[in-house]
Amino acid sequence: MLEVDREQVVAYRIAAQGLHRSERDAAKLAVFDLGLQSTQRDTAAIALAARLDGEVTEESFVDDDRFVPAWTHRGAPHFHRAGELPAVTRALVPLGEPDAMARMGWQRRQVEAAGMTATDALFAAARAIRQVVDRPMTKGAVSTEITKIVPPGLSYWCRGCQATHVLEQVMRLAAIHGGARLEAGAFPATLAPVAGRPRLRTTPDAKAATAVVANYLHLHGPATPTEAAGFVGTTAKAVQEMWPSEPAEVRFEGRKRFIPAADVDLLSNPPEPDLVRLLPPWDPYLQARDRATLVPEKARQKEVWKILGNPGVVLAGGEVAGTWRTKGTGRKRLDFTFTLLDPLPAAARKAAEAEAERVAKVRGFGDLRVVWG
Repeated sequence: MLEVDREQVVAYRIAAQGLHRSERDAAKLAVFDLGLQSTQRDTAAIALAARLDGEVTEESFVDDDRFVPAWTHRGAPHFHRAGELPAVTRALVPLGEPDAMARMGWQRRQVEAAGMTATDALFAAARAIRQVVDRPMTKGAVSTEITKIVPPGLSYWCRGCQATHVLEQVMRLAAIHGGARLEAGAFPATLAPVAGRPRLRTTPDAKAATAVVANYLHLHGPATPTEAAGFVGTTAKAVQEMWPSEPAEVRFEGRKRFIPAADVDLLSNPPEPDLVRLLPPWDPYLQARDRATLVPEKARQKEVWKILGNPGVVLAGGEVAGTWRTKGTGRKRLDFTFTLLDPLPAAARKAAEAEAERVAKVRGFGDLRVVWG
């Protein structure tokens, strides 16, 4: 069994995620095999800029009809290759009731109290969304209309809005099954019918679900079933039903972990991660569920992954060496503040400032001011 150390694992993931910036075609980037999360405005385009050899702008990415955003993994918004959205939808059909309930995540108790199974709740909401979303509609408008249709147990009184809403996580998980995607670049969040709008599928597709786990192992391996389950939003037991056949076993930090057999050579001898990249909040690299591998110190983990308002990170020489935040002055100047966790040599600082200029261009700012904290 191959035994690897942290440096190998980090270098492997940087290479697997395309951070050596050797690809010019966004559609060929491996991160789209899982989907590119876009939780905050511009984050997806900034993640592309960290990987793509060539200029990236928010407009060019949003207008690229090869990609489509939708609420998918864990109900979070992700960009997917448009042609793969049907397979992604099939992969998100729960394999059974325990899987369906686990995916309800933070609203599991409300679903349990609704007087129906999580599977029934999911597809009741999906049918309501299919009935309502026949044109682009804001998230608020969709919520209002489907709340009138879904069983009462799937809604709640919102004090802040002084209105009754469908459960947020149920709506997010159900949207893709209801044939609804997100409108790229729209604010507030806007749903629209998926092109071709395939019929509602309620039958599980273990093969499609297995592909998600296999892609997680490729991008974030070597990993455990529990870590893969964390990305999917389910339990380790459910992931066993999605587990790829014959992955390679490796030993890392005293534990048996797994990686696709085709990736063993790259893991054994990954290229040196001698690069500087600025990663946005929720970048694919930061989606690994073993955060201690990326940032060993717990205090530093709290600086990178916050309850609210994650910063971007500075990746230098394979390490998360700092964080960054920005503040725009109108649409003219972007103020860029770095907060270092480790000292950076002058060459790395210069490279980070060049990456900051790249981020500013992505966001459409012509002027940049950098502050080192």
